[in-house]
Amino acid sequence: MHAGSPRGFEDETVRITRAIITAAGRGARQYPASDPVQKAMLPVVDRDGLTKPVLQIIVEEALESGVEDVCVVVAPGDEVLYRAQFRGYADNLRSAYNGHDWAIQQASQVEELEQRLRFTVQPQPEGYGHAVWQARDFAAGQPVLLLLSDHLYVSTETRRCARQLIDLATAEDCAASAVQATREHLIHQYGTLTGRRLQGRPDVHVINEIIEKPNPTLAELKLQTPGLRSGHYLCFFGIHVLTPLVFDLLDDMVKGQVRELGQIQLTTALNTLARRERYLALETRGCRYNLGVKFGVVEAQIALAMAGADRERMLSLLLELVLKGEQTRIA
Repeated sequence: MHAGSPRGFEDETVRITRAIITAAGRGARQYPASDPVQKAMLPVVDRDGLTKPVLQIIVEEALESGVEDVCVVVAPGDEVLYRAQFRGYADNLRSAYNGHDWAIQQASQVEELEQRLRFTVQPQPEGYGHAVWQARDFAAGQPVLLLLSDHLYVSTETRRCARQLIDLATAEDCAASAVQATREHLIHQYGTLTGRRLQGRPDVHVINEIIEKPNPTLAELKLQTPGLRSGHYLCFFGIHVLTPLVFDLLDDMVKGQVRELGQIQLTTALNTLARRERYLALETRGCRYNLGVKFGVVEAQIALAMAGADRERMLSLLLELVLKGEQTRIA
């Protein structure tokens, strides 16, 4: 084991069995679609060909990566809405597809998932770090997996993206964040970092510094990482494994009203973590799809279909769409 292993990783038998999903945002960029329905409950066809709420797909990412308990951070009053939407979805499956085995199975899975979820409330929208801090009692001094409710992931290997990160964190006995090389015109949307490559692991970096949503000029000055293509930077992927120290740091920030860009940022705590503990970044084998940006849901839907049971159908639909568009333009 590594010297100075963080609290929660001292024992080789430690497993990451708890996951936190932050879903307290109101989805302003998807208004008005996200007004009557939380953005995490928007329907998307998954790789298995079944239509599911986004939150279900994210929870399944965690469960299939070894997680047993899931806590969702929500806005005040949203727990009732989430539970009602899950139950209504299950009821609709049974009534609309009466007697179909796949519908019965999916309805049962949705009901089981809803019963396993725990919820905690973020009273005010005071930042991502503030949202994560709300789940400190759920974390209970254990390392946890953290995911966003508006990101979907498509792995390019047999392990889920979350599983890849968990495997690294447990093997190296430390906190870890998934990252993806990102073009500079997009880095203003993400926490961006720099570090040095871990010896023998070209896909792993020891994190030196993180800046939340930098502009290209600042990134060029402080965040260039050797080995990346020109104009690309390492940006957070939307999946983290957090050690208990992160919650201690967030607690100090909340009590001291330590803010960055007007909010209590997780990035601030993670920067301090990088100075106090070993903290790694993994270039995950897969892609993230941010549902909160323009056409994000469309891009994610195409990617899921291309990676799953509906690949051929999606290819045909895309080709037909392009041909119709060209015909219309020529006419």
